[in-house]
Amino acid sequence: MKCILQRVQYASVDINQKTVGKIDHGYMVLVGFKETDTHEIVNKMVNKIINLRVFEDNQGKMNLSLFDTKGSILSISQFTLYANAKNGRRPSFIDAAKPDISSPLYDYFNEMIIKNNIHLEKGVFGADMKVTLLNDGPITIILDSDELF
Repeated sequence: MKCILQRVQYASVDINQKTVGKIDHGYMVLVGFKETDTHEIVNKMVNKIINLRVFEDNQGKMNLSLFDTKGSILSISQFTLYANAKNGRRPSFIDAAKPDISSPLYDYFNEMIIKNNIHLEKGVFGADMKVTLLNDGPITIILDSDELF
């Protein structure tokens, strides 16, 4: 499982020129899965995301978590996180989980965010989405379950 977190002042996702998800302060999270990902990996990743201390405290130090700051998450499914561009000019997506695996895992990821009392907005799995955001910092963090757990 891979996630790219961008700390944002705001973010939104549109489908066919209609806004389907919008947040203020928090994270815009791109979420991708591979075939071997499990609920256990998703649970660990959710815990890491909501408790990662990258929000500023009163002294301006990155010392607070999303949970501490009552921030929100805009969740966007993104199979291209598993693009392999090592050979040639056209990336391969063979490492990305097929929709029958990744769609239920994406739903589970979103459920676990909500279960942890984090406000969640999301895109639509498999849709052509337009994402707008203002990266705050800029702070962008790449989380890969193969490297973390």
